Amino acid sequence: MQLLDIGVNLGHESFQHDLDEVLQRAARHGVSRMILTGASREGSAHALALAKAHPGKLFATAGVHPHHAIDYDDATDTQLRELAHDPVVRAIGETGLDYNRNYSPREVQLQVFERQLQIAVDMQKPLFLHQRDAHEDFVAVLRRYRDRVPAAVVHCFTDTDEALRDYLALDCHIGITGWICDERRGTHLRALVREIPANRLMIETDAPYLLPRTVRPQPKHRRNEPMYLKHICEEIARDRGEPAEVTAANSTATAEAFFGLSRACS
Repeated sequence: MQLLDIGVNLGHESFQHDLDEVLQRAARHGVSRMILTGASREGSAHALALAKAHPGKLFATAGVHPHHAIDYDDATDTQLRELAHDPVVRAIGETGLDYNRNYSPREVQLQVFERQLQIAVDMQKPLFLHQRDAHEDFVAVLRRYRDRVPAAVVHCFTDTDEALRDYLALDCHIGITGWICDERRGTHLRALVREIPANRLMIETDAPYLLPRTVRPQPKHRRNEPMYLKHICEEIARDRGEPAEVTAANSTATAEAFFGLSRACS
């Protein structure tokens, strides 16, 4: 079983002391490749540097999360475009809208979202998207750009069946995390994953966040790791009514096509 984690935050400080061990544990659990999420100007540069240190195994995105939209300026836009020229950067993002916490004003989020959508159009790279409590505005903006970018994935999908239908209608891919393992807030996803076509479903840990609550034993440090992607895959497979090997093979092939990765990289 070979897995590809499409969203992992290895630049997080919690990985500084044992990154090599984290990568080794991931490999032992079949996670041979990962896409490192760029969520800020500095974080995107760091993600690229980490990926370059592990060629063929780690790749990166370049973008600014809506939480940090208030910090986006012309210099940020220029740097993201420079980073996006590197072939190791496989998508633009994490970008989108987050009205749950509003760390940045909504009008600023909207402006910054559009600027990054334009980068994806200009660079012809896929989009790595974030949306929380902002579905209406998010879809309205994305709809204006969708046919001008090669692909788009709504990362860490946790929304409703209506939102899922809207994204699939826009020919978006869907990223599922360990949120599906959360009996408090993710049970609705167990039914919804059956509705995602195999060639639109990708899986991710979003590590170090969202440790699957069904992992046993639970690690004392409560940090999520790429090694737990196998557990997430098995949970999704059970909910889809198919063998885990099928879910793994399909999601990996879908991610390879989405990010333009060859099987030779594995």
